[in-house]
Amino acid sequence: MTCAHLDQATDADIVPSADGCEDCLRTGDSWVHLRLCLTCGHVGCCDSSKNRHATAHHRSSTHPVVASFEPGEDWRWCYVDETVA
Repeated sequence: MTCAHLDQATDADIVPSADGCEDCLRTGDSWVHLRLCLTCGHVGCCDSSKNRHATAHHRSSTHPVVASFEPGEDWRWCYVDETVA
């Protein structure tokens, strides 16, 4: 399956909202891995983290594509199509 939402992912112009999960930083929680919203730059924690802020951001915003925000990783995930983008 291919992602039909890459036109909404403007990663070249995205400025990350924080150096860590912005929601966990606010509450003092920790995270496992970070994801970067390629629509608005929200940095959220992955689904292996207890709060799953990246997925929560997708559900509230409907922004479809995130990228890994981990050093050395270069991949994207489309929540809508449930595939690597």
